[in-house]
Amino acid sequence: MTRIRRILETVLYCDDLARTAAFYQILLGASPMLSGDRLVAIDAGEGTVLLLFQRGNSGPLNAPGGLVPGHDGGGPVHLAFAIDAADIDAWSTRLAQLGIDIESRVRWERGGLSLYFRDPDGRSVELATPGLWPSY
Repeated sequence: MTRIRRILETVLYCDDLARTAAFYQILLGASPMLSGDRLVAIDAGEGTVLLLFQRGNSGPLNAPGGLVPGHDGGGPVHLAFAIDAADIDAWSTRLAQLGIDIESRVRWERGGLSLYFRDPDGRSVELATPGLWPSY
């Protein structure tokens, strides 16, 4: 059977695209790869892309190479960014400097550590070190 290599894109739908895009640009220290009133694309590391869409403005798009189907979403969601174990203290410090409260810290059975906090839209965001999953 052919295997998936990895998740390429994660999409978040935002109430205020500019506010949420600014949050993730500062958090990730990354400039947008693409930016407009409809979406912002940010490099999320190791070949992954964080796509931020303005909620309600992600209908079908006629792109030069074909039609991109419309999509939208809502409700409480969660996403996790992989970080190196050696960087956990630096991330804790960075979150504090940015005025982002750490909601929870979890030490996993396999040795991984997770920091949880909220983004401007109330989503649960996690920074996770190796040792969380058998595959990570």
